[in-house]
Amino acid sequence: MLSPTDNQEEQIEGLGKPDDLQTTDYPLDDIMVRSETRAVGDVVRRIEGNRFLMDPDFQRDFVWEPARQSKLIESCIMRIPLPVLYVAEGIDGRIVVVDGLQRLTTFVRFIKNELRLTGLGKDHPLHGKRYSDLPVNLQERVEDTQLTLYILDKNAPQRAKLDIFDRVNSGSALTRQQMRNALYNGIGTQWLSKMANRTEFLEATGGSLNSKTMRDREAVNRFAAFHVLGADAYHNGDMDEFLARTIVLLNDKDEAWLKRLGKRFCLSMRNNHVIFGKHAFRRSLTRAQDQRSPINISLFDVFSTLFSVTPEKTINNNADEIVGRVVELVNDEEYAYTVTYSTNSTSQVKSRFNLTMEALGDFQDLEFLK
Repeated sequence: MLSPTDNQEEQIEGLGKPDDLQTTDYPLDDIMVRSETRAVGDVVRRIEGNRFLMDPDFQRDFVWEPARQSKLIESCIMRIPLPVLYVAEGIDGRIVVVDGLQRLTTFVRFIKNELRLTGLGKDHPLHGKRYSDLPVNLQERVEDTQLTLYILDKNAPQRAKLDIFDRVNSGSALTRQQMRNALYNGIGTQWLSKMANRTEFLEATGGSLNSKTMRDREAVNRFAAFHVLGADAYHNGDMDEFLARTIVLLNDKDEAWLKRLGKRFCLSMRNNHVIFGKHAFRRSLTRAQDQRSPINISLFDVFSTLFSVTPEKTINNNADEIVGRVVELVNDEEYAYTVTYSTNSTSQVKSRFNLTMEALGDFQDLEFLK
């Protein structure tokens, strides 16, 4: 049985790349970052009160060793200034840790007596000590240590959030989807994860989209965006905003609505797998006997959306004709350009959807949605 891959980053065609942040891209007053100073003890209490989102999926594998955690506590006791923390306001009012998760986790573990100080040298007066072993004045010194937090306002532009997030994170390199998962965590991101683990999706994609970097969830996110909002709602060549807007929408839906959307997604994955087999969402679908090419995310966008409203009976009865039309379409020079170059531009997105609908729209059954 296929399972999500967590191998080294795979090749994906047609993904497009966000431009580097230019401050002139946004009205300066809209990039709302403020600084606050809070004591370690106050922050730990807020964490215990679930005011801080402390377990974003992308940072689970990034854990400090005990010696490094111990050095942080030693720095507090020695009154050594600590680096700033970068956080963002979530749409639910909670704080998402952008950079500094391991420092905050260390403070929580130490104050809860879960960390014994090590790696400081056997003759060090703190060696082997837990929080409860310290005299009261040193306990207070840890809790009173001042932390400087730079807080990204929840009303900042979506693209600005991700660009700033990308700049300040000092941990492992993050994909944009990992950032979205942290900033907009909720029932919608849980749905993306669930769909990315569905057998139908894994079979249609060959399990080749990296789960660790959330490339699999990004594909599901794109399906939801184009299926629910539609290509006509895509503006300004801003895929980041489009995908973030979709997650916000999904977070506001109930389980029944998401279940219906999930059924359409799984139907589409089955349909694409039936028609194209191992070449689904790949340009090699025009050369079925050849080795399969990498997934082309632009083809995923159009064909996952198109065949989510096509009954399986229609697919089974017209498979050969559908394949013939798709091969002709993908081999067309104009169409090939739309799924290869500047793939996130508004004109390219709308052009490939329009061309796909012209060629294959008669296989859709909109009554099927009701």
